[in-house]
Amino acid sequence: MSEYNKGLLYGLLCYCIWGLFPLYWRLLDHVDSFEILAHRMLWSAVFMATLFMGIRKMRLRQHIRQPRQYLMLLVTGTLISFNWGLYIWAINNGYILQSSLGYYINPLVNVLLGYIFLGERLNRAQTIALLLALAGVLYFTIDYGRFPIVSLGLAFSFGIYGLLKKKMGLNATPALTVETLWMMLPALVFLTLQFNKGTSALNSFDPLTWLLLFLAGAVTAIPLLLYGKAAERITLTALGFLQYVSPTGQFLIGIFVYQESFTTAHLVCFGCIWAGLTIFTIDTIRKIKTGNSQKPVVSKQKKQTA
Repeated sequence: MSEYNKGLLYGLLCYCIWGLFPLYWRLLDHVDSFEILAHRMLWSAVFMATLFMGIRKMRLRQHIRQPRQYLMLLVTGTLISFNWGLYIWAINNGYILQSSLGYYINPLVNVLLGYIFLGERLNRAQTIALLLALAGVLYFTIDYGRFPIVSLGLAFSFGIYGLLKKKMGLNATPALTVETLWMMLPALVFLTLQFNKGTSALNSFDPLTWLLLFLAGAVTAIPLLLYGKAAERITLTALGFLQYVSPTGQFLIGIFVYQESFTTAHLVCFGCIWAGLTIFTIDTIRKIKTGNSQKPVVSKQKKQTA
């Protein structure tokens, strides 16, 4: 198998795993969402620290030299933890479609944040894509009577996370290790308090629940590692197409497995987002083919997800 084909396989596996996440977290719907998040934070830190120590010749001082960078990683660690927690809560409270919508919106949010904070210009196609997304969200809010706060919370928290990571420009492995280590302390405090009060899922001996909670770190980190391998081997165009596997998987699971309501408001909203993403993707491919686009740092924007 060629390196490019290996990259496609890694990318497909990565996004398929992310797309199947609702099935995993719903197995833990009897556990409080905050406790699931705390376990995810704790065991991700253990997994990343073990992985980091296993990589030869990699030292934190080689990649993170300034105290300010450690403080910024505290901010990004808080953001990604919020994103994880909101996603888990959404899955276990019947908002799988809203979470899917959030990750469909995310690429357009990245464009908007780049325009506001990085001075990146919007061309006509990007402007139309953003307006279509805005129209879909507004229609959903007015017709359905609910503001899609879960969708926008997921899209903007991950978008801001990616923006800050891009501005820092740090190697992903040590950066993620520090982020998860920052978050490990509050996770440990929370889990200890829950256990002492007798309200933790660990107080009752349920081997399957224990196993699912302990594996939360590996489940989080493995697709990130697969993504890194894919980003090294395949083109941005290929990654762009594969990116939509994840929210599509969530969308199908929400409709066909958990039978969430799909109203006319959902149809119009998703239709606007899909139309905007189609325009955005075609424009991206065109710019790559003509050599007019800057090479984006994909691994720094998307390497940490769900």
